Amino acid sequence: MSGPRVLFYVQHLLGIGHLARASRIVRALVDDGFAVTLLTGGMPVDGFPGPGIDHVALPAIAVGDGGFSALVDETGTVIDEAFKAARRDRLLAAYHAARPDIVIVEAFPFGRRQVRFELLPLIAAIEASTPRPLLLTSLRDILQERAKHGRDEETIDLVRRHFDRVLVHGDPAFVRLEDTFPLADAIADRVVYTGLVGGPAVEPAAERYDIVVSAGGGAVGAGLVEAALQAAPGLDGTYRWLVITGPNLPQADFARLSAACPANVDLVRFRTDFRNLLAAARLSVSQAGYNTVCDVLQAGCGAVLVPFASGGESEQTARAERLERFGRAVVLREDALSRETMADAISRALSAETEKNVPVLQLDGANRTAKILRALLKQHAAT
Repeated sequence: MSGPRVLFYVQHLLGIGHLARASRIVRALVDDGFAVTLLTGGMPVDGFPGPGIDHVALPAIAVGDGGFSALVDETGTVIDEAFKAARRDRLLAAYHAARPDIVIVEAFPFGRRQVRFELLPLIAAIEASTPRPLLLTSLRDILQERAKHGRDEETIDLVRRHFDRVLVHGDPAFVRLEDTFPLADAIADRVVYTGLVGGPAVEPAAERYDIVVSAGGGAVGAGLVEAALQAAPGLDGTYRWLVITGPNLPQADFARLSAACPANVDLVRFRTDFRNLLAAARLSVSQAGYNTVCDVLQAGCGAVLVPFASGGESEQTARAERLERFGRAVVLREDALSRETMADAISRALSAETEKNVPVLQLDGANRTAKILRALLKQHAAT
């Protein structure tokens, strides 16, 4: 490989959003001439990270049934210290083999504390390296609210001691880091906004659906899909629907929903042309995850957003409510899902007039990240 060397670490634990965003950024870096090694630690996902990307897969982990505090391997067994040590050693070997000019760690130390058993040793190895690579963290636009006292202070301490920049993949005209991270002023000198990481422009699909319903990875979207299927018969029968359940929806749920599908609804697990379908649709019905929202904004279609809010999750609700204030979405709370509320939300979104004063958000964050990294390397070489 040639060009500036980048090691990009990403750990997805539940959905595929972190992996999808990282893959978009890595693709832009490779296209810009960077030599990138993508390190992943989650369960394998078809289609990611994509062709032509140097990929090192650590032994896979995910969250257990008990929540984010318990990590399990591919068999569902809670990981032990030996497993953690093996992952740590594999990660450090990949770091030394890559000899990167830049290391990018997705989410940590703002999130992913569950894998600090390997990330703190990685940071120690970076600090011991000569020459020392730049160390950056890669953040989505909106952070999860923290309930535990002292966590934000720990984050600030780690950033100030070890991280050269905090890449915020958002548009400050939409939301700023300090809106969801109260101590942001303490690291303001290291924060760089890249814009939202949308995908490359696509052509509208020739196969046209009026309403495209999607549930992300599908692990937590069964309620949204079920409410949409129940609402469909009571709406205009000429609407053509596509419902994408996501690859992680349990097979029993998929079979049950398939049996209840109205005639004007196509139900599938996954579509590789999702963004093309959105570009041709009138309306998207989805959760409010980062990547899906970027796709909806790029497509320019209407939106009904059902933010994932179980277990104290606040990120998607914050994003959805901001978009509703901007006139770009109708929000339906997860705990209010029913045939009637879904039908009402879809009707309101389809009849809504386009807002005249909606700001145009930056959606080229992947390519802008490449430019930011080149500027950082140039600045670093001059010091």
